[in-house]
Amino acid sequence: MSSQYYLELCARPVLFEKAGGVNSVFFDEANKQVFAVRSGGATGVVVKGPEERNSISFRMEDKGEVKCIKFSLGNKILAVQRTQKTVDFLNFIPDSTQVDYSQECKTKNANILGFCWTSATEIVFITDQGIEFYQVLPEKRCLKLLKSQNINVNWYMYCPESSVILLSTTVLCNVLQPFYFKSGSMSKLSKLEIELPSGTPKSPKLTERDIAMSTIYGQLFVLFLRHHSRTSNSTGAEVVMYHLQREGACKKTHILKLNRTGKFAVNVVDNLVVVHHQDTETSVVFDIKLRGEFDGAVTLHQPVLPARSIHPYQIPVAGPAAVTSQSPVPCKLYSSSWSVFQPDIIISASEGYLWYLQVKLEPVVNLLPDKGRLMDFLLQRKECKAVILAVCSQMLSESDRGALSVVATVFDKLNYEYKKYLDAEHSYSMAVEAGQSRGNPPLKRPIRTQAVIDQSDMYTHVLSVFTEKKEAPHKFIIAVLMEYIRSLNQFQITVQHYLYELVIKTLVQHNLFYMLHQFLQYHVLSDSKPLACLLLSLESIYPPAHQLSLDMLKRLSTANDEIVEVLLSKHQVLAALRFIRSIGGHDNISARKFLDAAKQTADNMLFYTIFRFFEQRNQRLRGNPNFTPGEHCGDHVLYFKQLFEEPPQTKPTL
Repeated sequence: MSSQYYLELCARPVLFEKAGGVNSVFFDEANKQVFAVRSGGATGVVVKGPEERNSISFRMEDKGEVKCIKFSLGNKILAVQRTQKTVDFLNFIPDSTQVDYSQECKTKNANILGFCWTSATEIVFITDQGIEFYQVLPEKRCLKLLKSQNINVNWYMYCPESSVILLSTTVLCNVLQPFYFKSGSMSKLSKLEIELPSGTPKSPKLTERDIAMSTIYGQLFVLFLRHHSRTSNSTGAEVVMYHLQREGACKKTHILKLNRTGKFAVNVVDNLVVVHHQDTETSVVFDIKLRGEFDGAVTLHQPVLPARSIHPYQIPVAGPAAVTSQSPVPCKLYSSSWSVFQPDIIISASEGYLWYLQVKLEPVVNLLPDKGRLMDFLLQRKECKAVILAVCSQMLSESDRGALSVVATVFDKLNYEYKKYLDAEHSYSMAVEAGQSRGNPPLKRPIRTQAVIDQSDMYTHVLSVFTEKKEAPHKFIIAVLMEYIRSLNQFQITVQHYLYELVIKTLVQHNLFYMLHQFLQYHVLSDSKPLACLLLSLESIYPPAHQLSLDMLKRLSTANDEIVEVLLSKHQVLAALRFIRSIGGHDNISARKFLDAAKQTADNMLFYTIFRFFEQRNQRLRGNPNFTPGEHCGDHVLYFKQLFEEPPQTKPTL
């Protein structure tokens, strides 16, 4: 049953004391920390983050209701807002005095809406009249104003991954002004005007609930949840995506069609936009990398997969040991008490749980029947390799083996990613060599993602296993292997010899020697020394393999030594000597090696011919027919004298 759920809550959530009468719960999106503040901090503050061992507990003086509380990046300075005018600070630096200090907002009559840490020592106050960017000086226990901007602010949003704060301005709240922060500098980016739905008697205002900001495929997007009015002809709500750029105007690029109305919340998981629908208690996912319908301005996307609920989740019963033995209770999914944070966080303050939303890839395989689209989807996911290899194996074992074109499509998609990585590696290596010669700084090596399925992966996990299957027709097996090789060649990827060996072994296994001969004759299988050696080993079952091997070695031109060794091992001593003479290497060869081989044939006339050849070589090179001691031919000289007291009547010629 679990195979239908492609979304799940993480198995090890962050647990915290649930919100109640004396306990207030806060979430810091930058550090991904939950603060449980009891009695204004007087009876304790417990901070839980992604790493369980890094939880922080402390107490602070109760100076009134806490409105906002966050640590700086690195947890060295704590900031607490209790009033609309000031933020208090407390150092958590070893050997530092535990004395707090405060900063009042600079703008007169302004109220602080909240604050965001942008680094370990930089903080931004967001007021209803603008933003103030400060540097915190913990040693001096004070703040220094770096920059400020006056602007009417209704509400704000922060994306810590990109250090961008989005301010809602104007009466309808629909003009959004982004600011980018980096290393003490603040940049104003191009503003964005959200198109509000028309047709309602009273113009609606844009609220925080309808906006999300997240990085998807390395680009920052503002996501607007547009609820269509009743008078609209549309079938439902949609998510409008605006690409927020450092330079240049903000562009509307994608529209995600939800095809329903109601209450929604958005997460981003593994570059997928996940939209939760409270009424039906289901979620849908969108992948903006997959092909959509382009209308000339924006791309319209339908959900990649059918709507499904998040996998049911069990909450253990808390309490004394006797009670905890009871079976866990189901968690109420899509609860109205859930708070959704970017990119992938769901918090239930009433239950005391923080979960990370996760995508399971295995169930997707059966929900996306189009193998090409499935492969496009999987290749963009972080943990995709095992699932992709499983899909390839499954695809080859299915009964419908007529769809070789589908197999070809999948291989091409895999090899496209493989080639991209190989090219990036090559460019990196070339740049490193060039850079080292000029003393340039080191470059970043390309990251090998799980989407890079190389020949070794395919051979080990898919193709070699597939060729062993007895039920698969041998013609289909050969066709699949050749299709993979064709795809590699198409992308100009050098085919590894073990793939050719797999083809040859499969052909031999099914006695398809005529096909093997054709593949070699027409160079479908590329020449290599390992392949030539494999062909030699087939001589006993297919005699022409010997000559095919020699022809291949000759074509390689770098395998002259191997050719000589092969011929000598077959006792074809004269043929080996003729070959060496044909390439002009006969003055450098070992006389002993050839005399050994000639002696082993037990052919006296052959031994005589070889012996005389090397005597003549000695005479030509040194003016003396005798062998030198370094040639270690003394035993052969004795053997020659024993055999031939007198010259034989007939001699073979070279």
